[in-house]
This record gives sequence, C-alpha cells and structure tokens, in this order.
Amino acid sequence: MSELDHYQAVLSDTATAGVYHMPQVAPEPLVEAAEGIGFAVFRIDLANAKTKAEMLDTIAAAMSFPDWFGHNFDALADCLADMAWRPADGYFILLEHCDHIHGLAESDFVVTLQTFENAADEWREQGVPLWCFVEMQADGINWLPDIP
Repeated sequence: MSELDHYQAVLSDTATAGVYHMPQVAPEPLVEAAEGIGFAVFRIDLANAKTKAEMLDTIAAAMSFPDWFGHNFDALADCLADMAWRPADGYFILLEHCDHIHGLAESDFVVTLQTFENAADEWREQGVPLWCFVEMQADGINWLPDIP
C-alpha cells in the first residue's frame, strides 16, 4: 500500500477522526490524501497569533467563516458544527506553527483544540470525518494522540 493510499484509508475512517498531533513529517502527503478523497482542506498558520482574539481571527480567515462569525469560542463551535458554507465529503484542518500561541495563551489554545474535538464528535454522528492536526515541536500537549 502506498503512503497516499494509507493516508486516504486513515482519513476516510470517520470513527477515528478527531484532533491529532501532526507527525514530524512534511504535511503535503496528508494534504494530498485529503484533497484526493474530496475533503475541504484548511491550512491555518498560527505563527503570528499571540492572543485568543488573533488565534480566532486567523482561524476564521483561513477557513473563510461566514460574516456572522462572532470571534469567540461559541461562534467557533457554531461555524465548525455547521459548514453549509463549505460542504465537502470530510474536513482536514492543519493548525501549523502552534508552539508560540500555546506558550502565550495555553488555556485558550486548549479550549480551541477541545472545540475542534467536539466538532469532530458532532460530524462523526453524521458520518462525516473531521480531522484536525496540530503541528507543534514541543511536547506541551501530550494528550494529543498520533495519527493512527
């Protein structure tokens, strides 16, 4: 089985979709696999986010949230739970360069990841996989599992 086939099989498994630590490899094979199976792909670079507000603004811009996005965790949950504005067979979200925001606003960053996990749970009930990969160099979020 090729790497692409492996990743497509993993990403197609709705039962295991959720929030995962991004492996210490180039993300392109995972992105290519997600695109190949009809997923909406969002790469969100959090390198310049220093606060909760900047983090939420960056996520909203990268995911092209609707104008009604309220720039708070409830609004993030609402947008992730109802992606009628971006229908797809599944969702692949890559949060890149997270070490800085994790260090500056750890509790807000953890709530953000929990919000993505809750959205993955809701989508799972509808038979749609939502994957969120967190790219960090540090081991600050050791409860995040690695990709199956």
